[in-house]
Amino acid sequence: MAFNSNLRSSRRKLKSEINVVPYIDVMLVLLIIFMAVPPSQNPSEINLPSAERTTQPPSDYIQIAVKEKGVLSIGIVGKTPQGLEDVADRTALIERLRATHEDHPDYPVLISGDRDSKYDDVIQLISEAKKMGINRVGLATK
Repeated sequence: MAFNSNLRSSRRKLKSEINVVPYIDVMLVLLIIFMAVPPSQNPSEINLPSAERTTQPPSDYIQIAVKEKGVLSIGIVGKTPQGLEDVADRTALIERLRATHEDHPDYPVLISGDRDSKYDDVIQLISEAKKMGINRVGLATK
């Protein structure tokens, strides 16, 4: 029996741990490769689409202009031009748009934004026009 007890004590216990060092080494090499390769690649040439024909605006429409520093203008362009008139604030513009749309319900609304105007102002005007039931709202481009 003493012989059996010596065999048990002489056995080595097996480690059941996973060695993660090689895994970490591979991940670090991949990280270095992914960090070094993209800056060395030149960006490919981008082919932007070109407008072959432009859409002409309708002959009669309501125009809203958003200028820098939030200056708003509204007017009618077409057969009976009224010219663009500056309005005091957004609520005055909305009231004027509502009145103009009631007088000319078939006229679409074109909104032109100045280069220095805020994009949010243009989006809010489109939203207000849609809330009023104006379905034909467009953006004027240069």
